Amino acid sequence: MKLYCIIAILLIVSWTSPTHHSPLAIHPIITGADQTEKYIDLLKNKRVGILANPTTTIGKKHLVDSLINRGIKFVKAFGPEHGFRGKASAGAHVSDETDAATGIPIISLYGNKRKPTEADLADVDIMIFDVQDVGCRFYTYINILRDVMESCAENNKPLLILDRPNPNGYLVDGPILDMNYKSGIGQFPIPIAHGMTIGEFAQMINGEGWLPGKKKCQITIIPVKNYNHDMEYVLPVKPSPNLNTQQSIMLYPSTCLFEGVALNHGRGTQFPFTVLGAPALKGKYAFSFTPVSIPGMAESPLYMNEVCYGLDLRPYDVSKLRKSKRINIEWMIELYKAYPEKERFFDRSISKQIGNIDFLAGTAEFKKQIMEGKTVKQIQNSWEPGLSQYKIMRKKYLLYP
Repeated sequence: MKLYCIIAILLIVSWTSPTHHSPLAIHPIITGADQTEKYIDLLKNKRVGILANPTTTIGKKHLVDSLINRGIKFVKAFGPEHGFRGKASAGAHVSDETDAATGIPIISLYGNKRKPTEADLADVDIMIFDVQDVGCRFYTYINILRDVMESCAENNKPLLILDRPNPNGYLVDGPILDMNYKSGIGQFPIPIAHGMTIGEFAQMINGEGWLPGKKKCQITIIPVKNYNHDMEYVLPVKPSPNLNTQQSIMLYPSTCLFEGVALNHGRGTQFPFTVLGAPALKGKYAFSFTPVSIPGMAESPLYMNEVCYGLDLRPYDVSKLRKSKRINIEWMIELYKAYPEKERFFDRSISKQIGNIDFLAGTAEFKKQIMEGKTVKQIQNSWEPGLSQYKIMRKKYLLYP
């Protein structure tokens, strides 16, 4: 009887523990970075460069700080959107600087240039890429991955990729990007939610010839241990300032589309990507919120200091998304129907942060379908056969079940 009680207690603990692994997993997830024994010999006696941000950690400490303590020589760091230490707002120009904690020069890849130059890499023997992705086409870190791979290929520098789980790894959905709508928020012919880790995506970039001249980057990937794509993964560090809760990360593939319409999607609040609304919806919804200027998150949010009415998705059960394995487009349909001035719903010219729904969705069809009153199923069906073809291609590059 005592044995059964012990087993029951262990099962309860496994379901409620805040550690980063699925309730059904016997072993905890271990990121590539945390497996230092697998890659530290590759870095010894080398001049090391790194693309990193605050998610670049070993345990609770920044990877750069940890490896310097172990004798690794970092000569240069590169910062993506939001910067090396993650202090810049979304879309904000990031300048070069010197890291106050380590004295390492930091070169911004979200300022005057998008990829390391030959001069940047001249004194680098090996590059590391280690940032947390969230699995969406419009999340810019996969673009920077491609740019770093391109520079490494051009300058014959090996790239070490320390892989991390994709919190939306279960989800492969959305229209395939029409390359006529290629932009900073869509660079590849993939769906909105690509269902891959950074390591897997790097293999796809090489394998599909997405580097200029179909060059190949010499990559070494340290895979995540004890991981599969269906596992829940609670991020230990927020991946960017406005993805500051697990709820926002899980809703992001669905609610980021609202950056392309005349609604505030939580920027200017402490709960971005989990609320949706506009002043024009007063009388249609009881829930309201007021965006304000928040340094480092949203300096000039849409409808700043105005009361917005709409949907509160903070209580939404995100397991519904996991069960359906679909992006939620019902909210877009509902709010379009509720919006009093239909001709202004897709107009973001009212905002300094102009977004275009065609570039976010990756196709001009999505906006037309919403305006024409198409059903969820009709819109989803229009993503075929491209979505199924992508899923077949994706299988070639998977590192995890």
